[in-house]
Amino acid sequence: MIVLASASPRRKELLSSIAGDFGVVPSESEEKSAYKAPRLYVQDLARNKAREVAARTGGRDTVIGADTAVYFKGRILGKPKDADEAKRFLSELSGKKHSVYTGVCIIKDGRETTYYCKSVVQFNKFDEKFIDAYVAGGSPLDKAGAYGAQDEGVVRRVYGDFDNVVGLPLGRLAEILGE
Repeated sequence: MIVLASASPRRKELLSSIAGDFGVVPSESEEKSAYKAPRLYVQDLARNKAREVAARTGGRDTVIGADTAVYFKGRILGKPKDADEAKRFLSELSGKKHSVYTGVCIIKDGRETTYYCKSVVQFNKFDEKFIDAYVAGGSPLDKAGAYGAQDEGVVRRVYGDFDNVVGLPLGRLAEILGE
């Protein structure tokens, strides 16, 4: 059986488009990494999540761990700690481009495969009123960079894989699961 090591409803929805039957076992691993390079950072976190869930499920299942981070001006922007940090992130990103990295780790038949995907996102320009209302709605508080790519009015354009920005790049994942 396939097990998604994430409680993210967005990842669950994306995975359902390529894998009919799968379970969800949210990872309890700590989201910390010593890596500063975004591609290594997200792969490290994805690997930790997949390993932690694989250990709890006994190693019989195919486990998929994933982690997404926004990279802007040399900084990794993860999930905001609170509403004030979400507002700061959104103000900084307003009208600008930034990179989104998602790391994926698949543990299948005792082997680990880890990869990452990078996309570039162009934001719309936000005023303070939009930011306050968006944050008050709660959507940004559990998402890297304090936004959901699927949320109305946020993203002007995605250069690359849109599913990556949502949180699970499917192309390579489908290949690995099919092997």
